[in-house]
Parts: sequence; C-alpha cells; structure tokens
Amino acid sequence: MTAAENVCYTLINVPMDSEPPSEISLKNDLEKGDVKLKTEALKKVIIMILNGEKLPGLLMTIIRFVLPLQDHTIKKLLLVFWEIVPKTTPDGRLLQEMILVCDAYRKDLQHPNEFIRGSTLRFLCKLKEAELLEPLMPAIRACLEHRHSYVRRNAVLAIYTIYRNFEHLIPDAPELIHDFLVNEKDASCKRNAFMMLIHADQDRALDYLSTCIDQVQTFGDILQLVIVELIYKVCHANPSERARFIRCIYNLLQSSSPAVKYEAAGTLVTLSSAPTAIKAAAQCYIDLIIKESDNNVKLIVLDRLIELKEHPSHERVLQDLVMDILRVLSTPDLEVRKKTLQLSLDLVSSRNVEELVIVLKKEVIKTNNVTEHEDTDKYRQLLVRFGFMAANVIPVLMEFLSDNNEAAAADVLEFVREAIQRFDNLRPLIVEKMLEVFHAIKSVKIYRGALWILGEYCSTKEDIQSVMTEVRRSLGEIPIVESEIKKEAGELKPEEEVPVGPAQKLVTEMGTYATQSALSSSRPAKKEEDRPPLRGFLLDGDFFVAASLATTLTKIALRYVSLVQEKKKQNSFIAEAMLLMATILHLGKSSLPKKPITDDDVDRISLCLKVLSECSPLMNDIFNKECRQSLSHMLSAKLEEEKLSQKKESEKRNVTVQPDDPISFMQLTAKNEMSSKEDQFQLSLLAAMGNTQRKEAADPLASKLNKVTQLTGFSDPVYAEAYVHVNQYDIVLDVLVVNQTSDTLQNCTLELATLGDLKLVEKPSPLTLAPHDFANIKANVKVASTENGIIFGNIVYDVSGAASDRNCVVLSDIHIDIMDYIQPASCTDAEFRQMWAEFEWENKVTVNTNIIDLNEYLQHILKSTNMKCLTPEKALSGYCGFMAANLYARSIFGEDALANVSIEKPIHLGPEAPVTGHIRIRAKSQGMALSLGDKINLSQKKTSL
Repeated sequence: MTAAENVCYTLINVPMDSEPPSEISLKNDLEKGDVKLKTEALKKVIIMILNGEKLPGLLMTIIRFVLPLQDHTIKKLLLVFWEIVPKTTPDGRLLQEMILVCDAYRKDLQHPNEFIRGSTLRFLCKLKEAELLEPLMPAIRACLEHRHSYVRRNAVLAIYTIYRNFEHLIPDAPELIHDFLVNEKDASCKRNAFMMLIHADQDRALDYLSTCIDQVQTFGDILQLVIVELIYKVCHANPSERARFIRCIYNLLQSSSPAVKYEAAGTLVTLSSAPTAIKAAAQCYIDLIIKESDNNVKLIVLDRLIELKEHPSHERVLQDLVMDILRVLSTPDLEVRKKTLQLSLDLVSSRNVEELVIVLKKEVIKTNNVTEHEDTDKYRQLLVRFGFMAANVIPVLMEFLSDNNEAAAADVLEFVREAIQRFDNLRPLIVEKMLEVFHAIKSVKIYRGALWILGEYCSTKEDIQSVMTEVRRSLGEIPIVESEIKKEAGELKPEEEVPVGPAQKLVTEMGTYATQSALSSSRPAKKEEDRPPLRGFLLDGDFFVAASLATTLTKIALRYVSLVQEKKKQNSFIAEAMLLMATILHLGKSSLPKKPITDDDVDRISLCLKVLSECSPLMNDIFNKECRQSLSHMLSAKLEEEKLSQKKESEKRNVTVQPDDPISFMQLTAKNEMSSKEDQFQLSLLAAMGNTQRKEAADPLASKLNKVTQLTGFSDPVYAEAYVHVNQYDIVLDVLVVNQTSDTLQNCTLELATLGDLKLVEKPSPLTLAPHDFANIKANVKVASTENGIIFGNIVYDVSGAASDRNCVVLSDIHIDIMDYIQPASCTDAEFRQMWAEFEWENKVTVNTNIIDLNEYLQHILKSTNMKCLTPEKALSGYCGFMAANLYARSIFGEDALANVSIEKPIHLGPEAPVTGHIRIRAKSQGMALSLGDKINLSQKKTSL
C-alpha cells in the first residue's frame, strides 16, 4: 500500500532538503535536553517515522523521558507520535511498552485541564487497538459529565468511533448517548450525539426527534443540518415516513443558516414532487442566490434550479417564478447573469413573456458595459421565439445600433433583420426607427447592415425618399473630390499659404532623399469629426460600404420607378442615384482616400450603374425579389436547425416508458431493493472524494481491459502491467508486479519518471516479493495541461542471498492519451473566427488515409478527436467533390482547440481514390496543437470498418 492509500489523520509538511539526524543524537536530545530541545527532537522523530524509518530504540526513551512532561506542546506532539508509531510486533501482538503509554493516557483523561482531556479523547478516535482502549473505558464514560463542552463533545466522538470499531467494549453506547442527548444543552455536543445515534441506532434518533420536532427551528444550524440528513435517510429507506417529517423540512426552509436552507430545499425536492413543495424549494434557492455574496455559491445554487427545470413536471412551477429568478440579474458577475438569462429563456412561456420582456427591457436600458453583448444575444433568442411581443422591444434595441460596442450592435442588427423578414406588421415601425438612428451609427460594419435592411424593406414612396435624404446627409456635399479640395483650399490660413512651385528635395535624418510637394505641405490636418459618417468611411479607404450603398441605391431606384408613374420624377431619382455612385467611383480613383478603391468594389458599383441605365425587368427581379428569397431560405434553414436541436433536447428530457415496463410501487418495494435508489448524501460524498463510478461503455473494448498497458516481456524475471485510470486532473497507475523467478526479490522498487506536463506525486515504496508472488503498486501522477505525456521508468530489485549488484528491468513507455482531457464544445462563428485570429500555434496535418468518402472521413476524424463539427449539416450535405468544415473542442483545463478540415476527392484518379487535403489545427499552446496533430496522424491511417 502506498502512503496515499493509508488512512491519514494528521498531515505534516516535511522539508525535504535537510539531512536526517542520527538515532544517537536524537536519543541524547530526548534524554538530556531541555523542553525546547526535546520538542525539536520529537518533531524530527515524527518526520522520520512518516518517511518510513522504524526507530525502535527510541520508544522506551520517549516513554521514560518525554511522556511524564506536562508541557502542552510536548503533549500535543506525543499524540501525533503515538498515532503514527508502530504499536505491534511483526506477528501482530501489542508491544509491552504500550501498557505504560495506556496508563499515561488514563491519567490525561482525568487531567484538570480541559484542553488536554479533549485532545486525548480526539486521539483515542484514531486508535485501532482494542487492548489499548479497554482499560480507558471508565475514564471515557466519566468525561461525558465534564463541566466543559469541549471535553463532552470529544467524549461523544470517542464513544462513537469505539462503538463502531469495537462494539463489545461499550455495548450500551446508543442508550448512554440518548440519555446524554436528552439532558445536554450545548449545540455542538447535541450535534455529535445526534450524529452518532443516526449511524448507530436510527430508531433512538427518531424517538428523540419526535419528542422535539416542534422546537427544531430553535436549534443551532449544525444540529439542524444533521436533522435534515436523518430525515432524508429515513424517508429514503422508508417512504411511508414522509408525511411525518415533511412539515419539519418546510419549517427548516425558514432557517437563518444558508447551509440548512440549501440542504432542506434539496431534501424537500427528493421527498416530494408536489407543486407546492417544488415552489417552496425553488423560492428558497432563489433567496439564497440573491442573498449570498459568493459567486461560487450563486453558481452552485443556480445549477440546482437548472436541474429542477430539467424535470418536465417541475418546469411549469418554475415558469411562475421567472420574475423572481430575474432578480438575480442585479448580480454584477457576468457568469451568474449569463446562467440566469439562459434559465429564464428556457422557462419562457406565453403566460409570462410579456412581464419578462418589460423587465429585460429595463435591464437593456441599464446595461452599459461588457454585459451588453451577452444580454442582447439572449434577447435575440427570446424575442424571436415570441415575435408578437417584439414590437415592445424594437425601439429600445434600436438604440444599440449607435453603440460603441460593435458586438452588441451586430447582434441587434441580426435580430432586426430576422424580425423584419418574419413579421410583416412590424416593417413600418422598424424602418422608421432605423431611419432615426441611421445617422448616429459609428461602426462601418453596422452601417453596411443597416443600409441593406433599408434598401430591402423600404416599400413606400415616402420611405424611399427618406432613405435617399439620409444617404445624401451621410455623404455630405457632392461631388466629393471637388468639395474636399475646395474645403482644403478654403481652410488654409494666410501664414500657411505657400506658392505652388516645383517639388523640392529634402535630406532625411538617415541621409536619404525625400521628395516633398508644395501642395501636401500646405494641407493641414482636418478634424475628422466634422465629416458626415459615410464620407468619413470612404475617405478612410473603406469602399466595401460603397458597394453596399450602390446595391441599396439600385434597389430603391428600381422600386421607385415601379411606384411613381411620372417619367420626369423617375429619371430625376435614377440620375441622383447614378450621380452618387459616379462621385464615389471618382473619389476611389483619386489620391484623397487613405486606401484606393479595390477592383471588386469598382466592378460592383459599375454593375449597379449599368443596371440603372438599362432598367431591364430581369435585373429588377434579381435585385428586388431574389435577394429577399435567399434571405428567407437562410432564415428558414436556421429555424429548422433550431427546432431540430430543441426537439433533441426535449427528447432527452422526456423519460420514455415502454408499455410493458413494470410499475414500481414504493410501498411494496423490499428494503434491499431500496438500496438501488441513489442516496444523494452518499453520491455527494463520493463526488467530493473523487470516487464517482463512471459508467463503462457497453463495448467491452472500451472497458478497463482497454486501458491496460504491458510494461515488460513475459520472459523477464519481473512481469509488470499497468492499468491507467484517468480521473480529471490526476492519473492513477495501478501496476501489477509478478515475480517470475524462484528467488525472493527484496527492495523491489518501481522507479518512474515523466515527460511532458506530468508530475509524479510520490515515490512508490519498496516491496519484498516471495517466489512467484505478485503485488499491486499504485502511483499518482498530476496533470497540468492538455498535451501528450509519457511515463517511463524501471523496476529495480535485490535477489535474496545474491552478492551481485541491484538488478534492473526497463519498462515500456506509457503514453497518456490526450483524448481523456478533450471534450466536444460549441461556439458561435464569430467566436471561432476571433479565436482563429488570436491563436498563434498552428499545426498543418496532411490527409493520408484510405477512406474514399468525404463525409465518412469527417465522421472518422470527429470520432477519433472528440471534436464537434460547427459547420451545419445542411452546409455539408450534397456532393461536390470537396468539403470544408470547422471543428471545435475544449479541454477540461479550459484550453480551446480549433480545426479546419479542407478535403477533396480527386475525381481524375477514379472512384476508389482516397480522400486528400489538409487539416489545420490552431491552439493557444504549442503542446495542444502538436498533440492533436499527432492524434489525427495516428487515427487517420486506421482502416475504416
């Protein structure tokens, strides 16, 4: 057994750098030193024993020279010493010297100082030798009547552990403790006594609770917590008792202690599924979230509410509490707000949506920082689900278009585009609000989107005229080039004016020539804020917005022609639109903008000019009908995808019961069958200890046998194999070592070393193996990040009676699989692109496989890398000979991994030709990118079954 497996009560920090002292010097200090010296010597002895030294010669010295001392520090250290020192001979009998120790502790149990009595009683809880405890029983019983509560509560703990381990020493313990409990006044003593009765004699505990069930609210919180546990366990084992105790649990929901309220709410939910019980528990959880200041507590309790929501019958109860849940939005923490909004969004129904929108509307107005992006994102989902309420919110959301936060504005724009397409009755309102805020938009990306919406959905003559007015206002004086040159010439001050002469040559500091023209020297720096927005974008060289403007002008001009019959007005409007496009083209070709216009933008604007000059019916259809149809197709595909994912979610949550499933009646369930029900207290204890049992996959290859690694050959003198158990942040190696020789192997030691971000926690202790014997050695390895790690090492041993040096068997390497730490995750396209731009490590893997189908290869990669495909199914459907997909995963350490699969089927090589292409992986850390690349390289060569 390793030190990690032994039951350990006392943890002592050991400085590893100091040289261990000799036994003789320690003996000398313990015999002849003063109290300070003896204290230091005793500390050193304890550390040496913890490190595996035996030191049998010092036992009698300590009994003679240290045990009689009355110094409190010495007494405390002696308790630790007697806890860890070996108390038996090799054949298992108690050492004779321990009788002297036992007598010393009997005296300490009668000591006038309550600290010494109490700490001695605590020490007795750790003793596992009945012979040592037997003479002390009368003194322990007497401590139950001590005047000080510290002694009494430790006496109860001592009696409980002795009764649990050696019942014959104190057979009447439950009766004794019950009598003690009835008369006791101190809360901590009552708590310990009640805890003992729960585990030792539950009926007595219930009898006591029945006598004082009406006073439970007046008890201390530590006793209330234990009462909640008892009620849970009793009702879990015997459901007929529920009615007796459920009122008590209701009362405990009003406790002043947050811990009691939390536990009581959790217990109430498991005991009753009545709507009143669920409502009371949920209300209690909400109060806890609002009143507790710790964000971790808020998140944990929010998770409990989310768990409640997963139950179909509880969801309706929670829907009535949505307004209370929204009170949590007053928390400044973004993570808490995010979870609360998500929960509220899932609980929205036609009954509460109106109130919900009013509250969220106020929240949007209040938010003026980073959370805007999160909030508006949730609004978009919320309001699109319930479009008939959207009219209330659009005016408020439109204000965000002029916001500095581009992410928030982009989300609002996307929502507005969806709303204007789906809900015809809202179009006039949206267009009106859009025209109002149009001039205030600061971001060029949002400006482009707003232009597109106005061009697509302005259907009346007045709206079209308003759009043209806004565009002219945003563009400023035209022609742009001439007005800019005039403005510059007009703004020159007399002292700055210089005659335009030939260009003069100047010499720079580096000794090179620079040409300077008179015109550029006379142009002062203009104030950019004086420019109208669209003019500013164009002079900054952003001509993509000009292409968008040209499309918008073409659409509204063609629509204007169909609405207005007068030829003069038609020609006038078209001419104005063409003039705007021509002046933008002229500006793009001039030297005024910071960057010249691109050829693509020139082509788009020229095409729009040509369309307006010809006004053919075909072009009218393309610009005014087919553009909207393509948007409609995209939105319907998106809606279909959302519905599909919602359907999958609801299918997961709905518990399907087969017609021939047996009906379980709780009252008729045998007691041994009840144990199959999950005990929440037991589960939470196991989770805290990290012992949660993972469900093994149905496939036997995915079971434990798949994780066994052979470390040595069958012909080696020592055979070894390891089972690698990955448990989140640490790895446990369970190594089976078999002695295949006829000799006794002494000091058989497993020596391990690690490569990568792995750290060996402790050195496994040496073993002695008899001929053909075997043993299990456990080693713990800590993991710090997601990258492929290697554990390597050897087994060294001495052969009994041989004079040769130590023998050594080198072990095979154990490769730690990165897949144990990677989990599929999802993110939005915008987040993916942002991370792709930010991450600096890229690993490009060339596709080298025998799979001949593109989709099959993609599925194979997803399965072998645990990544999730972000590209929608619709985009991947169909067959065109090539495929591009984005993949995403996140490690349990919070590291992101992105991948872009670009593959094609080389048709010219025939139908049986394998897939070719590249996979580009990007990650923040080099280890992650390389490890994932190695994994893909290894897995893509496997044959597809």
